[in-house]
Amino acid sequence: MKKSICLYFQVHQPNRLRLYRFFDIGKDSHYYDDFANRTILRRVAQRCYLPMNALLLDLISANKGAFKVAFSISGSVLEQFDRYAPEVIDSFRKLADTGCVEFLSETYYHSLASLVSESEFKHQVMKHKAAIEHYFGITPKAFRNTELIYSDAIGQMVYDMGFKTMLTEGAKHVLGWKSPNYVYSCAMAPGLKLLLKNSSLSDDIAFRFSDRTWADWPLTGEKYLAWLKASAQNDEIVNLFMDYETFGEHQKAQSGIFDFMKFLPVVVLNDGEFEFVTPSQASKKHRPVGELDVPDPISWADEERDVTAWLGNELQNDAFGKINEQVEKLALLNDEALWSDFGHLQESDHFYYMCTKFFSDGAVHKYFNPYDTPYEAFINYMNVVSDFILRVDDAISVSDANFAPAEAKAPAKKTSGTAKAKSSAAAKSGAAAKKPAASRTRKPAASKTTKK
Repeated sequence: MKKSICLYFQVHQPNRLRLYRFFDIGKDSHYYDDFANRTILRRVAQRCYLPMNALLLDLISANKGAFKVAFSISGSVLEQFDRYAPEVIDSFRKLADTGCVEFLSETYYHSLASLVSESEFKHQVMKHKAAIEHYFGITPKAFRNTELIYSDAIGQMVYDMGFKTMLTEGAKHVLGWKSPNYVYSCAMAPGLKLLLKNSSLSDDIAFRFSDRTWADWPLTGEKYLAWLKASAQNDEIVNLFMDYETFGEHQKAQSGIFDFMKFLPVVVLNDGEFEFVTPSQASKKHRPVGELDVPDPISWADEERDVTAWLGNELQNDAFGKINEQVEKLALLNDEALWSDFGHLQESDHFYYMCTKFFSDGAVHKYFNPYDTPYEAFINYMNVVSDFILRVDDAISVSDANFAPAEAKAPAKKTSGTAKAKSSAAAKSGAAAKKPAASRTRKPAASKTTKK
C-alpha cells in the first residue's frame, strides 16, 4: 500500500475593525474598516486565491485526478468574497466540480467558541456547514476547528455533531515519542479519527521557503520529496497543513513558491511511493494506531502549540469574557444585525492582535497585526464592545416595553336614566363654555438603527 500525503489549506480573512474612539460609543455602530477589508481581500485574491486556484485546477487535470487537496474556508471570508471578489468563489466552485477537492467544516466566524460555549460552537458549525452546501453544493464530512484547536472534550462535541474525521496539530508535548505520521482516535470518542499536522515539513513551505538565511534554501521538489520519504520511512501518512495565503501573499511569487507547487505533485507522483488523499480518504484508508489523550486544548500556533496566542494575558481574557457575556441577553432577541456583529466580534483574530508575546513568536504576531501595540488593539476592541452592549441593552428594553401588559381598565358603573340626563346636560353646557383640550399621546421612542 502506498503511503499518503494529505494537503490541507486554511482560507480566512477577518473583518478588521475601524479606528473606533471612545466618543463614537452610542453614536456610530458601524464597526468595520470596509476600505481595509476590501483592499486586502482584493490584493490577496490577485496574489494568491485566483492564481493558486488556477494552478491547482491545472494540476488536477494534468495528473488525471491523482492530485488531491482539501480546504477549510471560513464564513467570514466567504462573506467578503461575495461582497468584494465573487470571481474567487467561482474559481473554488471549479475546483469543487473536479471531485478531487474536499471542503471541510469549521466555525463560521473562525471563533474560539469551542472553548467557552458548546451551544454557540455547534450553532456556528451548523451555520458554516449550510454555507458550504450553499456555495459549493457539498456537505462537509470532516472537521477542522479554528486554528486546529483541539482537546478531548472538543473532539467529543465534534463527534456528537456527526463528524468522523478531525484535523489538529501534532504537538510534541502531547505526542511525546509518538509520530504525527499516523491516524489516531479521540480518547473520549474513539469513533472520531484524528489527522495530525507534520509541523516541521509544513512550516518548511509556510514559513521557511523564501528565507535565504535558511541552511536548506532553496527548497526544490526533489529535496522536499527526500524529506517526505525520510519522515515517513516507517510511517503511513504525512499531513501538510498550512494557510492558503502562504502562496503569493506570505511567500511572494518571486520567491518561486508557485513553481515549487507546480512541480512538487509531478515529482511525488512520478516517484510512486506516495499518493495524495483528502482527509476523508485518509480516514478510510488508515486505521488508528491508538487513542490520543489531550486533556488541555492544543493548536497550531506559536512554539507552545496551545491557546495562549489568543487567551494568554489579562487583556485577551477580559475582552473574550466581555463579548461572551452577551450571549444570554442575545438569546432573548431575534435581531439579525446584532447576532451578525456578535459573530464577527468573536473572530479569533481580534484576540490574536492583543497578544503580548514579544520574544518567542513576536515577529509572527507583528506580521499579522494591524495595530502598533496590543494595548491599542484592546482599547479599540473594547470601545466597539461597549457600543455593542449598549445596542443589546437598548434592544432588550424595547422588547420588554413591547411585551409589557396593558393596564386594566376599571369597569364602568351603571347609571340611572335621571343621572344620564344630568350628565348629558352638563356635558353640553361644558362644551358650550369652552372647546375641549387636544388629547396628548406619547409617541413611541425611536429605536436605534445599526449603520452597516
